[in-house]
This record gives sequence, C-alpha cells and structure tokens, in this order.
Amino acid sequence: MEGDSFSGMANGGGGQADGKLIQTFHKSFVQVQSLLDQNRLLISEINQNHESRAPGNLTRNVGLIRELNNNIRRVVGLYADLSASFARNMDASSDGDSSGTLRSSDGRAGQKRVRPG
Repeated sequence: MEGDSFSGMANGGGGQADGKLIQTFHKSFVQVQSLLDQNRLLISEINQNHESRAPGNLTRNVGLIRELNNNIRRVVGLYADLSASFARNMDASSDGDSSGTLRSSDGRAGQKRVRPG
C-alpha cells in the first residue's frame, strides 16, 4: 500500500529530482520500519527478562536497553535527515532556480540561507 503511493507520486510528472526524493523517502522509511520492528522485539524481551527477575536476565537487560536507545537515536537521525532533505527539496522547487540564489522582488540576486544541520 505504501509502495503504491510512493510509485504514484514518483510517476506524477515531477521529474527526476522528485523521483529521487521519493526513493530516498522510501529507503529511509524502510530503515525506520526495520528499526521499529527490532525495537518491538527488544521491548518484548526486556519485559520478559524483567518479569522473570532472574539476575542474569536483569543484567542482560542493560545491554538490550542500550541497543534500544541506540535504535531510537538512529530513528530520530533518519527522520531529521528526511526533514532536512524535504526542506531542501521544497526550497529548491519554490525558488525555481537550482543555483542556490534567491531573487528579490526588485530582481537582485541574494544567497540562499542555509539551515544549520
């Protein structure tokens, strides 16, 4: 279902840049979904270990929680990259000029402001 909406958007006549953006989004969302699936399994194991109250299982939870936290950081990073990519694409398409310059109402060119990343 998601793939259908991506392919529909990519074929919408937006050009090669839009197709590349859609591919980037799709790849990132697949990575995010994979990490979220891993997190679901980690959380399940953490809960089982916690309920068992066995010292070895509770000790194992330390590493599992670290892995969970790292996965969450990766998801946040992927979403941040997606957001920045989308913003750059929207800026470029609204500028109508891929050279990185903006035209003011009086026709003078100015440098496009770059957001810190």
